[in-house]
Amino acid sequence: MTVVVCSLGANLGDRLAQLQSAVDGLGAHRVSSVYETEPWGDPDQPAYLNAVAIAAADREPRDWLDLARSAEERAGRVRDPARRYGPRPLDVDLIDIRRDSGVPVVSSDPDLTLPHPRARLRAFVLLPWAELEPDATLAGAGKVRDLLAGPDVAADLPGVRRRADLRLRPGERP
Repeated sequence: MTVVVCSLGANLGDRLAQLQSAVDGLGAHRVSSVYETEPWGDPDQPAYLNAVAIAAADREPRDWLDLARSAEERAGRVRDPARRYGPRPLDVDLIDIRRDSGVPVVSSDPDLTLPHPRARLRAFVLLPWAELEPDATLAGAGKVRDLLAGPDVAADLPGVRRRADLRLRPGERP
C-alpha cells in the first residue's frame, strides 16, 4: 500500500472538468479546495485552477506515475520541451509518496523524482496540501506549514486564491 499526494493544475479548456478527471483517474479519496493561481515559471498564459488530491492503493510509485501521465494524455496534454512551464489542459505532479509504514519514497530517477524537487517552493501546492493535512511533512524539506511561512513561499501566497464556488469530489478507485 502506498499513499500519494498529487498536485493538479489546468489552465486550458474546461479547467474544472480536467481536474475532476484526474481525481477520478487517480481514485483520490481526499481532495482539497480549488484554488486559482497565476502561472508559475512562464507568465504569458491563462490563470490555473489548482488542487491537491490524495490517493491510497496497492500500487508502486511507477504505477502512480503511469496513472498521472494517462490522465494528462486523456486531457490532451502535449509536452513541449521548448516551453517547460507553458499552458496545459492538465498537469498532474506526484509530490510525495509514502509506504503504508509512513516511510517516504525517495527517488532521483529523472522520470520520477520524489519528493517533487520544486514542491517546497510552490504556494499553489503547499497551501491546498496543508488544508488536507495540516501536519504534513515534505521529505527532506520540513513541515508544509513551515514552508508556507518561509520567505520562498510566503510572497506567493496572495496569488493563490481559494475558489469557494468550485468543488471537486473524491474519485472512485480505478
